[in-house]
Amino acid sequence: MKQYIANVALVVKDYDEAIDFYTKKLNFKLLEDTQLSETKRWVVVAPPGAKECCLLLAKAAKVEQVAAIGNQTGGRVGFFLFTDDFWRDYKEMQAKGIHFVREAVEEPHGWVAVFEDLYGNLWDFIQPSPQNKTRLV
Repeated sequence: MKQYIANVALVVKDYDEAIDFYTKKLNFKLLEDTQLSETKRWVVVAPPGAKECCLLLAKAAKVEQVAAIGNQTGGRVGFFLFTDDFWRDYKEMQAKGIHFVREAVEEPHGWVAVFEDLYGNLWDFIQPSPQNKTRLV
């Protein structure tokens, strides 16, 4: 049997500004943008080379959802972006104006820095070490 997480929903304020951030600042690919209704779209983005888990950009439609924008994990890092070349991508992200809230450090699980997305959600940016059991295959 094979199972995997296909999408993780990320509550956003606006579809187009979120697409712009993820595709232009983080180099994600826009995999799908399908109109479902007058106010709802199915928008999926993923990092280059991603094979399974993607982000489903979900526009907030209720007051409770609007309140969660930028704080989906209560101020904790909630998303983890792995790379095969930390310094190449770190420098490119800095040049594109990505705000790092914790600078790069080498940890037992790899090189890591923490950045925030356009809404303030925290992301670990990681080049996993050989000891990291979730490293890129």
